[in-house]
Amino acid sequence: MKASTIISRLSGMALLLSLSSLAMADVTVTDGYARATPPGASNSAAFMTLHNSADQPVTVTSVSSSSAGVAELHNHTNNNGMMEMRHVEGITIPAKGEIQLKPGGYHVMLMQLKHPLQEGQQVELELTIEGQTQPVKVEVPVKMVMEGMNMGG
Repeated sequence: MKASTIISRLSGMALLLSLSSLAMADVTVTDGYARATPPGASNSAAFMTLHNSADQPVTVTSVSSSSAGVAELHNHTNNNGMMEMRHVEGITIPAKGEIQLKPGGYHVMLMQLKHPLQEGQQVELELTIEGQTQPVKVEVPVKMVMEGMNMGG
């Protein structure tokens, strides 16, 4: 086999390995929880830390939950002194880094809850990662947290 053919094949294999490592980005979740809801509330939020062990940044593009009719990625922004909550198209986790989803910042909004969220229960979440075929599935506990509890009703 010619040296140029071997180099070409090795270059092609390196590219495939590089692409497959990007497609298999290792996103893990720690410190997750969802807020318990007061009676009659139809919305809640989930918070967590997202870790990316890949050499490239990865983006969470959507979220779903069996506990909610609608689940969305949201962020709080300061608009002329007024805090506003807005839907975002994605949350990018830096290469070899992490990002916190926390009150007052990025979070998962759980809307049209199918049942009240009570302390001690678990909430299933599926995070879709750009370029990955399989979502990241996680269960987070429901906790009674009152600070910043304006989730609409």
